[in-house]
Amino acid sequence: MSFTADRLLLFGATGDLAQRMLLPSLCALHDDKLIAPELRIIGTARSDYDDDSYRNFAREALDKYLPDFRKGAIDSFLPRLSYQALDATDASHFTDLSDEIGTIDKGMAIFLSTAPSLFEPTIAGLTQAGLTGDKVRIGLEKPLGTDLQSSREINDAVSSAFSEDRIFRIDHYLGKETVQNLLALRFANILFEPLWNAAHIDHVQITIAETVGLESRVGYYDGAGALRDMVQNHMLQLLALVAMEPPSSYDATAIRDEKVKVLRALRAIHPSETVTGQYRKGAIDGQPVPGYDDELGKDSDTETFVAIKAHVDNWRWKGVPFYLRTGKRLPERKTEIVINFRCIPHSIFAARGAKTQPNALVIGIQPEENIQLQLMAKVPGLDRDGIRLRQVPLDIAMLDAFAGPKKRIAYERLLLDLIEGDQTLFVRRDEVEAQWTWIDGIRANWAEHNHKPKTYSAGNWGPSAAIALAERDGVTWHD
Repeated sequence: MSFTADRLLLFGATGDLAQRMLLPSLCALHDDKLIAPELRIIGTARSDYDDDSYRNFAREALDKYLPDFRKGAIDSFLPRLSYQALDATDASHFTDLSDEIGTIDKGMAIFLSTAPSLFEPTIAGLTQAGLTGDKVRIGLEKPLGTDLQSSREINDAVSSAFSEDRIFRIDHYLGKETVQNLLALRFANILFEPLWNAAHIDHVQITIAETVGLESRVGYYDGAGALRDMVQNHMLQLLALVAMEPPSSYDATAIRDEKVKVLRALRAIHPSETVTGQYRKGAIDGQPVPGYDDELGKDSDTETFVAIKAHVDNWRWKGVPFYLRTGKRLPERKTEIVINFRCIPHSIFAARGAKTQPNALVIGIQPEENIQLQLMAKVPGLDRDGIRLRQVPLDIAMLDAFAGPKKRIAYERLLLDLIEGDQTLFVRRDEVEAQWTWIDGIRANWAEHNHKPKTYSAGNWGPSAAIALAERDGVTWHD
């Protein structure tokens, strides 16, 4: 059923995600008049606020995290907000929540960010209070379980009250402009798609590097680790967008059909194809930082770094390795995809002393959004000592190419799509289950071989074994 919600219910409305991302995103949408004047935003959490005190809380968050050019919109945005305290384990609280929300005849969108253990009582409470009808859709923020079984339990609980067309599983990477631009790059340009296969691509690298440590995520992260925190969702979604076949159209069903085919074609990982690490004390940007065990306050075998050599076993990608790596306390913060093309079959310049390098397409996702195509060019000169060739980058910086539009937070797009009902940038259940199936296989492999993370000093690109994982194939990580 198609509808635009006039109620938005935010669970976890006092949390870090709400302060940094959700409230600033909603205020930006309000500032640009992209949400209807009648849209009410109801926040809920365990904290004991009333409407006025929550608006004061929201003002402090917006003063801190909203870009300066938007702060003039705060005063007109805050009246949209109201608040109802909620203990999800107490069913009677949902009646009070329903009274605060009021009529939902025109439709309601729910943003649910909660601990996995609270999904079932939350859905039960919403159902009992009459807040799960046909004119209600729900957005689910990760983590959606810790393995395939727990993910299925959460999805079963949610699907008992919401049909699949009203469930919006959020991966905020899919809201990033450059991630969406990957589809335009591939399917709106005849230049790339004929070359986007094993005949012309040697390998693909996907890196998500963070300089931060545990910060405020101690309780969650030590039970998850880098594989479940980053690879299971963000990295596999990026891999699927790189490797998918052309969809028949730009709509939710067609795009997600092609992504799930890729995820199901992932080959089971051999023990020699993964490297894990855990950071020790070191330095980031010249400043000393503690090791993971020091931050945690105890010894742990949780990995803070993982590198994987993956394969997609289908016609297009047979024999092309996908090198994935992600970690905390690495030298720089960056997310990028590098498409490394094969060498030319024959160099006409070799006899004149020139060396060629393979072309590469570098897609930067954060902190800067850009696309760079690395080409070979002749160095100017009379060539009396031989021809010299050099790799030259052709850069497309998104901020320069599109100077007019404002840079947006990924959640702006995702929240607007949730309110309006567009599932294109959200993850379907069969995608999630395909991702968990592959991840569970890796973790079972680690358990069988008693795999323990190797140590690396903060400020380095992970353990040396991660370098060897690529170099034994003649590949160098793109640093």
